[in-house]
Amino acid sequence: MAAKQDPEGLAAARPLLTDLYQVTMALGYWCAGRAHEPAEFELFFRQCPFGGSFALAAGLRDCVRFLRAFRLHDADLQFLASVLPPDTDPAFFEHLRALDSSGVTVRALPEGSLAFPGVPLLQVSGPLLVVQLLETPLLCLVSYASLIATNAARLRLIAGPEKRLLEMGLRRAQGPDGGLTASTYSYLGGFDGSSNMLAGQLRGVPVVGTLAHSFVTSFSGTEVPPNPMLAPAAGQGPRVDLATCVEAWLERVCAHLGLGVQDPHPGERAAFVAYALAFPRAFQGLLDTYSVRRSGLPNFLAVALALGELGYQAVGVRLDSGDLLQQAQEIRGLFRTTAARFQVPWLESVPIAVSNNIDEEQLARLAQEGSEVNVIGIGTSLVTCPRQPSLGCVYKLVSVGGQPRMKLTEDPDKQTLPGSKAAFRLLGSDGSLLLDVLQLAEEPPPQAGQELRIWPRGAQESCTVRPAQVEPLLHLWVQQGQLCKPLPSLAESRAFAQRSLSSLSPEHRRLEQPALYQVALSEKLRALVHRLRAGASL
Repeated sequence: MAAKQDPEGLAAARPLLTDLYQVTMALGYWCAGRAHEPAEFELFFRQCPFGGSFALAAGLRDCVRFLRAFRLHDADLQFLASVLPPDTDPAFFEHLRALDSSGVTVRALPEGSLAFPGVPLLQVSGPLLVVQLLETPLLCLVSYASLIATNAARLRLIAGPEKRLLEMGLRRAQGPDGGLTASTYSYLGGFDGSSNMLAGQLRGVPVVGTLAHSFVTSFSGTEVPPNPMLAPAAGQGPRVDLATCVEAWLERVCAHLGLGVQDPHPGERAAFVAYALAFPRAFQGLLDTYSVRRSGLPNFLAVALALGELGYQAVGVRLDSGDLLQQAQEIRGLFRTTAARFQVPWLESVPIAVSNNIDEEQLARLAQEGSEVNVIGIGTSLVTCPRQPSLGCVYKLVSVGGQPRMKLTEDPDKQTLPGSKAAFRLLGSDGSLLLDVLQLAEEPPPQAGQELRIWPRGAQESCTVRPAQVEPLLHLWVQQGQLCKPLPSLAESRAFAQRSLSSLSPEHRRLEQPALYQVALSEKLRALVHRLRAGASL
């Protein structure tokens, strides 16, 4: 599978982004003559994150990109030779030199799919030595991406469909790779954009951003713009000295607000004027550098109304401290009275954006009915996932040489399900989700309208279900190293994720103490599990 030179390829993980024991096992397989044995692994998680009942599958595109570029180069082999025993057969390194992903097949949930415990996110099959080497990088690529997408989806469910959600966490992220992943998959999970320019360049994530407090505080008010003249938005008519026009408006605004013209900070006003001259069609004011009510708001209004005379409309204000909900209410009220006073109707609906360490609880307050907040920027609580910093995905061997393999352990939660499997989602006549069922790949798929006997995981008895619809979950994406069909774009996966979330019942969508979604085994798979358990106890 040859890697193409594309911008995203620069972000591909490298083969040695792995654990040493993957390489020591590879040497063990090679010495045992088992390097080419056909094997299959499954990548899945055991518990839904954040105390919820679902996760969103993500990271497939990154996995495919990694596989396309998978090749050990001279520098990689030299390093491996330095950490493996000095008497390692040189032929082993020649074997590694020839490795690529041409024998690898991947089935996976489409990105943006609802995922549940025990249901594979990825099935990876191919030569034993190669698919063993893929374990750590695939876990790295899928686990964090799916965790971020799920966290973003939870925040979107809290905010509702109308609020704009912006990811602003790059400076808080766990390193550059974590920042790029967080920006990418928060968008997939339902955010509207990101401040991360690299995510825009490489992944097509819409980028957003205006100005910080440092821009405002850098101005003292004594600065003279080198070119204060601004042409009307329509392009016709004389150019106007914006700074002079702003000063004239400031008197009228302060009189309306009951303030003295000396109250608003002159440096803040100079910063707003400078920004408006640079971005007359996208002017936004950051209101809380000094005082929202006595400085930020009147300075913003003076600049916005001066721009309005020239046919421009300000695009918003932002608050970054204090009681965001209450301040938004007060600002909206003042927008309305000012709009009425100066007969500028557009001012009533200027968007109000907020930020400042917003988490789920604060978001719920900001999103409540009657809130005047329109745009919410979230950073730390999104990209660091403080409620659960890891999804806990695992990558387990289920088949070697066509024979099922099962991990038996004293901890029942860590026992694996053996054999090559298929997964299906059963739905009711109204499209509601009933459950997911896992079965052996050799079994005929469930049929809509036909009764099916299943064993819910953790239950002591079987039950029957008659689905109105059946959806296969695991799609074939890579076969023998070749991409079978185009991957959906990030925007398409984002839309699919929102459709997937809308299919959840209110009981499963609930973020606190939700109903658990059921995953069941076919009778044949359950029988195989019991047979292998019994054989191991002999």
